Amino acid sequence: MKKITWLFALTGSLLFGSCQKSSTLSETGIIPIPNELVNGTGTFDLSPDSGIKLVGQNEKLTHLGEYLANRLRPATGFDLPVSFDQGQIILELTDSSSDESYNLEISENEVKITASGEAGLFYGIQTFLQLFPVELASSSVQSVEWTIQTGSIKDSPEFGYRGAMLDVARHFISVEDVKYFIDQMASYKLNFLHLHLSDDQGWRIEIKSWPKLTEIGGSTEVGGGKGGFYTQEEYEDLVAYAAERFITIVPEIDMPGHTNAALASYGELNPGVNLPDGDFSTVNKKELDYQMPLKNPQASELYTGIEVGWSTFSSDLELTYAFVDSVVREISELTSGPYFHIGGDESHVTEKDDYIYFVERVQDIVSKYGKTSIGWDEIATAKLLPGSVAQFWAKEENAKLAKDQGNQILMSPATKMYLDMQYDSTSRIGLHWAAYIELDSAYLWEPTEFASGISKENILGLEAPLWTETVTNRADIDYLVFPRLAALSEVAWSSKEKRSWESFQKRVVSHGKRWDLTGVGFYKSPKVNW
Repeated sequence: MKKITWLFALTGSLLFGSCQKSSTLSETGIIPIPNELVNGTGTFDLSPDSGIKLVGQNEKLTHLGEYLANRLRPATGFDLPVSFDQGQIILELTDSSSDESYNLEISENEVKITASGEAGLFYGIQTFLQLFPVELASSSVQSVEWTIQTGSIKDSPEFGYRGAMLDVARHFISVEDVKYFIDQMASYKLNFLHLHLSDDQGWRIEIKSWPKLTEIGGSTEVGGGKGGFYTQEEYEDLVAYAAERFITIVPEIDMPGHTNAALASYGELNPGVNLPDGDFSTVNKKELDYQMPLKNPQASELYTGIEVGWSTFSSDLELTYAFVDSVVREISELTSGPYFHIGGDESHVTEKDDYIYFVERVQDIVSKYGKTSIGWDEIATAKLLPGSVAQFWAKEENAKLAKDQGNQILMSPATKMYLDMQYDSTSRIGLHWAAYIELDSAYLWEPTEFASGISKENILGLEAPLWTETVTNRADIDYLVFPRLAALSEVAWSSKEKRSWESFQKRVVSHGKRWDLTGVGFYKSPKVNW
């Protein structure tokens, strides 16, 4: 009887194991789904003798080869030498363009990834990695046959801007955890990380000309924790780390509202303080204090709640613009990307005319330092500079105002893309003022049809924000972000015609197995048979 039971168990195990292996390339669970995929009839086997061959003339090609090798080595235990001489895995870079498309050809004898730009080659690598058994995600050697199905893929993104946002102001997120988030983004071909660096509850980046911003404003967070901030060196390190993964950092200083951390640090920025008119943009802050003593400025109290809309800079105070100039200048010098996010949302206590004046002046400051402004959709009530971007989160009429001025829209509708929204009423953390967003809700929408009058040519791209009122650690990030970030990455990368909820439900299962292997505590949506 024991032998029969054992035999059934073994047979069941073999059957289960065999059903886990993909019989064709199209069944391997690629996310985001490629534009074109053709199945082959054989398999390619990675072996201890395999290597990576580089073809092309580009200084980043070696880096890309080593990146791939380092992703393959831990679980396989193979050496996988990288060279320009030989190898069964070929990385070919035909140009140095900014093109993000790639071709992936898999035969029984070799794998070839071809692209005209480094980013395209990187995205081809991400697809290639997803073709292997899920055990590839392990950090130790696994006894697995490293076999993938043959076939070909031609792929390119639907939108050029595919982003996520981390709110590091409500709760401070460590450098280590931001890098972890960057790595997760990279695996789904996302290319912009928006860092919300300031808010009422905290100021998170060192500004050398205004040191109290981090000394005082960075000292706490929602709930009264100790807070924290990034030194300029740490921020530069994040920018470089992201760039190596073809992700561009977009820094945000939210203003004129959401500014209590700054107002608690420097009382003279509070509305109502009387200073003589003048241009202070080139005046050293300490000299300013010495030359023109302020009349009993009152700093705000530090704030650790989550209410919004009650703080504001003074828009008629020249010192405000001297402050903004210093902040924009210092952060822009550390940021290689083209964008600077000026916030602009929920400034409820700023008079409308004052708000418009403020936004228009701050845009000029950002432009002076060679950056392009992005702001939440309210900024479209002001006159936008050519190229400025309105981030649609709440009001369609604001998105239309931006479009009518000839500016593009960054799509972040709260009802679909806000990662801090609860999945349902039982979610352990998160908010639900915009909506409950289950996995199918995050997937089943089309950006070019979401807002009346906003078509594809008006859309720069998509961005999924994670606000952190209820997020305190990496486990909280994992729970709210996954699996929704995978769904939203497909909405940003893949065309409407290629996307299918039924297909995604099946494909995301293998990603759940990888998340389990790497300790990502994701939400196991009941919409998926995990």
